[in-house]
Amino acid sequence: MTVNDETHVARLTAVIARQRRELGELSADAAARAVVDLARGVLIARLGCTPAQAGSQLVKIAEESGIPLIQLASEIIGLPATPAADRQADITQQPAPQPWLTSAALAGAAMELASDGADLAEAMLTQTLAGVGAVAVAIWIIMPDGAIELLGQAGLGPGEASRWRRMPPAMTALPARAASTGAEFWWHSGRPAGDQTPLIGHWDSGARAVLPLLTGNGHLIGSLEVCWPTALDEFPAVIRRQVSALADLVVQALSLDSHRPSERDGQVDDGNAAWVLGLLDGLHESALFARAMREQAGEPSDFRIVHVSPGFRDPAGRSATDLVGQSLIEAYPDAAMPGGLYHRALQVMATGEPQHVSGEVIGGVTSSGQVAIANVRIARLLDGVVITWRHAADVDRLAALLGHAQRLGRFGGWEENLAAGTIHWTEPMFSLFGIPSGQPVSLSELDSRVVADDVGVAESFRARLLHDKVATAALFRVVRRDDGSIRQVRAFAEPVTDHYGELIAVRGTYQDVSAHYHTELALAATREVLSDTEERAEEEHRLALRLQEAITPQSSHLVEAAGLDVAARYRPAGKGHLVSGDWYDAVPLPTKQVMLVVGDVAGHGIEAVTGMVALRNCLRGLAITGAGPGSLLSWLNSVACHLTEDTLGTAICGLYDPEQGELRWARAGHLPAVLVRNARARPLSQPHGVLLGADADGCYEEASTTLRPGDTLLLFTDGLIERRDQAIDESIRTLLKVASRPVADVDSYADLLVAELASDTDDDACLVAVAVR
Repeated sequence: MTVNDETHVARLTAVIARQRRELGELSADAAARAVVDLARGVLIARLGCTPAQAGSQLVKIAEESGIPLIQLASEIIGLPATPAADRQADITQQPAPQPWLTSAALAGAAMELASDGADLAEAMLTQTLAGVGAVAVAIWIIMPDGAIELLGQAGLGPGEASRWRRMPPAMTALPARAASTGAEFWWHSGRPAGDQTPLIGHWDSGARAVLPLLTGNGHLIGSLEVCWPTALDEFPAVIRRQVSALADLVVQALSLDSHRPSERDGQVDDGNAAWVLGLLDGLHESALFARAMREQAGEPSDFRIVHVSPGFRDPAGRSATDLVGQSLIEAYPDAAMPGGLYHRALQVMATGEPQHVSGEVIGGVTSSGQVAIANVRIARLLDGVVITWRHAADVDRLAALLGHAQRLGRFGGWEENLAAGTIHWTEPMFSLFGIPSGQPVSLSELDSRVVADDVGVAESFRARLLHDKVATAALFRVVRRDDGSIRQVRAFAEPVTDHYGELIAVRGTYQDVSAHYHTELALAATREVLSDTEERAEEEHRLALRLQEAITPQSSHLVEAAGLDVAARYRPAGKGHLVSGDWYDAVPLPTKQVMLVVGDVAGHGIEAVTGMVALRNCLRGLAITGAGPGSLLSWLNSVACHLTEDTLGTAICGLYDPEQGELRWARAGHLPAVLVRNARARPLSQPHGVLLGADADGCYEEASTTLRPGDTLLLFTDGLIERRDQAIDESIRTLLKVASRPVADVDSYADLLVAELASDTDDDACLVAVAVR
C-alpha cells in the first residue's frame, strides 16, 4: 500500500469515527428530551411559549448551563429530582444550581424565541442583566467585508444606535477589536488611563464588558457589549460567568434565527452570509458552501456542506436535501484523493487564494456508468469554502476538441481584419513561427519569415488572396525566430468580403507538415534503395537457382550398376520462394561402394546455396579416400567450421557395399533414415553427431545394417514432414504410416511420399528413395 493510499484510508477512518460520535450524541440528546415534560408547564407559563417550544428550550438550557437536565427541571418546578428512596442522598451529593444560572437559562430561552436582534438584546437586558445593574446591551455581527454591523440593542436609544450602526474594519472601538481579534475587555471604571478608544453610550466612566461571539468551532461571528452607568470596584465572578454565558446564548440564538439557519439543519450560521449565498445562487447553477470542521488543534479535518444552490446538479443525481449536512468526503469520497477537492479546499483555506481546475472529475463514475467532468472553482467564504462547478457544455466540448485537433494536426487558425488592421492567431500559431504570444505576423510580413527560395511562393499566395480574392493554398518553408530551425508549412486561406464584394478580412490556417515532408523524402530515398535491392535480390535468386539446378541430379536412375534403383525428388517451398540449402547425392565410388547423402544447410538464398555447393563438392572429393561415413562427416565438419563463412547444416551420409549388402551410415544432427521391409517402415538407429559447423571438435559415430532384396531406404530433409502444429515425433509417425503402403516401383513410391507428406513450414524438401533389387 502506498503512502497516498494509507492517508486516504486514515481519512476515511476518521470520517467513520466522527459519524459514530455524532450518532452517540444524537442518542444522548434523544434520551435527555424524555424528561422535559417535568418542567414544560412552568416554562409555558413564564415564557408564554408553546409546549413544543418549552420542551426544546428546557433541553438547551440544561446543556448550556451545565446543570443536569433532571436537576434543572426539578429546580424550575420546585420538586426533588429523584424518587423518595434516594431523594436525600442525591440532594446532598449534588450542588444546588446558582440563581444566576437559572436566570441566564431562562433568559436564553426567551432569547431563542426572539424574532430579531432587538428582541435578543431586550431579552438579555430584562431577564438577566438588569438584575446586576446593567443599563444597555448591544450585539454586532461581522459582515463579509470585515466590517461589523449592529444586529440589535437595548438601552442605547435610537440616536446612539444610529451613530454606531456600522463600524469599518479599521475602527478601534471595543466591539470591532473584540470581533476581529477574539479578545475580551472587562473595563470596570471606564477607559484605562491614557486610552483614547471611542466608547458607545453616555457612560464614559461606567463599567462595560465586551466579549467576542465565537461559534462552537472557534469562528468569530461578532461581539457583545454590556454597559453599566457607574464604575464597579471589580467585576464579580458571578457577573463574569453571567455575561460569558449570555454571549454563548447569543451565538445559539443567532444559529436558531430563521434568517440564519442552524448547523443542526446543515446550513450556514455565519452572520449575514445568507445574502452572499443568495447572490451565488443567482450566478451559478451548481454551487455549494461547506464550512470547515475543526478538531481541537483548530485545523480543518473536513468540510460540512451547509448550503447548496437551488439549481444544484449533483453528478450522482442526489438532491440538495441528501447532501446538506454531509461532509465533503462523505458526499464525494474521491475528494480525499491526492489533488482532489478536499486537498484543494485545504489549500484555499490556508492561502486564501481561489483555485480553478478545468476538467475535474466530480463524483466518480455514476450509476449509469458515466463520468461527470466539470470546470471547478474553489474560493474561501467566511470559515469555509464555496465550490462551484459548471458542467462542460457542448460549446466547451467543441472548443476542447478543436484544441486537441490543432495539437494533433500541428496547425493553427488565423484571421486578419484588413479594415481594422487587427490580427488574431490561435496559440499553436506562435509556437509554429517561434515567436512570443501576442505578436502575430501579418500577410505583408510573411516574406520576411520564409526562406529566400520560397519568397515567390509566399508572394503568389498573398496575391491570390488580396487581389484575385479567391481561396488558395501554398507550401513554403518558414524560419523560426527563436532557434532558426526551418519548418515546412502548408497554408490554406480564403478571402472574406462584404455584401458589396469588398475585401474586409482574410482567414485561414497554417499547418506544420515538416514531419510529413521529411517522411516523404525518406520514403523516396528508401524506394530508390529498395528498387536497387530488389534488382540485386532477383539476380541473386536466379543465380542461386541456376547453381542449385546445376548441382542437383535430376535423373531417376542415378546408380544401377550396384543393384540399386534410386529415385530422387526435390520439392521447393513454393513459386517465388528463395531457394534453400537442401541437397542430395548418390554417386558410385572407386571402391565399388555407393555413397548416399542428404543434407540441409541453414538459410535461404545465395549464401545457403554457396554453402551447400561447398559442402557437396568437398564431400565428393573426400569420399575418394575410401574413409568411412563417420570420418567423412568429421572432415566435412572441419570444412564448415574453417573453410566456409557461417555455414551451419545437417547431413546423413551412408556407404553401401553391394557385395556384402551392408549399409554403414553416420549423421550430423539430421533426421534418421527409414528402412521399409515387407511393407513395414521403421526408423534406423541414430548414431551421435552434432550439426556441421557447430563444433570444430565434433565426433561422429557410425552404425550399420544389412539391406535385403526388396528393401527400400528413405533419406530426406525436415522440409518433407515438418508441420507447425505437430511435434517432430508425430510427423515421423505419419511418414512411417505412409511409407508402409505397397507401391509397384521406386519412382511411383517417391512421388507418393512427396504428394502425401505435405509440410507447412515454407521449407524446401529433398527425398532419396533407394530400392534394393
